[in-house]
Amino acid sequence: MPVTLRLGLFYGAIFIGTGVSSPYLPVWFAHHGLSGGRIGLILSLPMLARAVTAPLLAVWADAFELRRTALALLSLAVTAAYAAMALPWGFAWWAVIWFAASSMYTTLSPLADVITLRRARLDGFNFGWPRGMGSAAFIVGNLVMGAILTRGSPDVMLVWMVAASAATAFAARLLLPPDPVHEEGHSAALSDRLAGIGALVRDPVFMTAVVAAGLIQSAHAFYYGFSTLAWKRQGIAEDMTGVLWATGVAAEIGFLWFLEPWRRRIGPRHLLTLGGAGAIVRWTALAFSPPLWLLFPLQALHALSYAATFLASLQLVERLSTPRTASAAQALNSALSGGVLSGAATMLSGWLFDRAGAHGYLLMSAMSVAGMVGALRLYGVRRLEPG
Repeated sequence: MPVTLRLGLFYGAIFIGTGVSSPYLPVWFAHHGLSGGRIGLILSLPMLARAVTAPLLAVWADAFELRRTALALLSLAVTAAYAAMALPWGFAWWAVIWFAASSMYTTLSPLADVITLRRARLDGFNFGWPRGMGSAAFIVGNLVMGAILTRGSPDVMLVWMVAASAATAFAARLLLPPDPVHEEGHSAALSDRLAGIGALVRDPVFMTAVVAAGLIQSAHAFYYGFSTLAWKRQGIAEDMTGVLWATGVAAEIGFLWFLEPWRRRIGPRHLLTLGGAGAIVRWTALAFSPPLWLLFPLQALHALSYAATFLASLQLVERLSTPRTASAAQALNSALSGGVLSGAATMLSGWLFDRAGAHGYLLMSAMSVAGMVGALRLYGVRRLEPG
């Protein structure tokens, strides 16, 4: 089986689960009696801690001989945590369990990105092809679950999530190539791995890049946490919500699969700027609850607000790190975009949703503007010049 297909199937195993949890987990919590504020708090806690948990998990992952070992172990642990959520613990214990599950699950993709970026560089394939297969699996998850939720109980979601994370564990072992963590054949000492993280944090260009991308990426927080509930208030059913989410991810797939030559020509700094511009337009429009027909072109802007920003951040981080710090660099990037910044935005989103409904998207617009300012500061940096 070609390595691109094996990598794509692994991403598919990850994202067929997040295609359910990202749009619909707030529905499950609401079904069990939690308010928007409490939902926002549960969702935001693992994000807020990711500045610590993601680098630590990356350091832990680099202690193994093969990169796929950590991915398999993390997936098994997530499976157990998702299964535990089915018990009637209540708010406090659900917060603890989700903290553990989300912290581990959101580390899978950046660790897989390290493998795929290296393989794409060595074997000459488009990174977007396997990554886009994951996005396609995301569409399957949210469309199928959207249809199920119009007729069935939200508790079906946990069954799906447990099965998806278990499949991810098997896929890590059976599909991922046996790439070594360290090319020289031995693992670095813990002190050396921690020192690598410290060097990245002290690099002003690296931090400007990841914070700028993180602000634009984390501006999706209100959308991820409360778009389903906001559209439900607007009279849009869950099955149509699935179609709307699928529209956004389909635009993302098209961007990943078919615009590779153009992306290479314009470079990551232009991509990041375009991502910020698309995000500003998208969130500002959604703040005013536009009619259903207008939601579809706005969802297509996911190609810029998410996909362009995501690819720009990966390319910038790869250029600004070394092979020895690659895992830590991608984990730090993920920790900011889906961590501290996104966690704070998600917590505020819950509060805003309870008080202002869809107008909470305006905070996301402001974050996108701040991200664009950071992106513009990267122009003129010699380390990022082509050649």
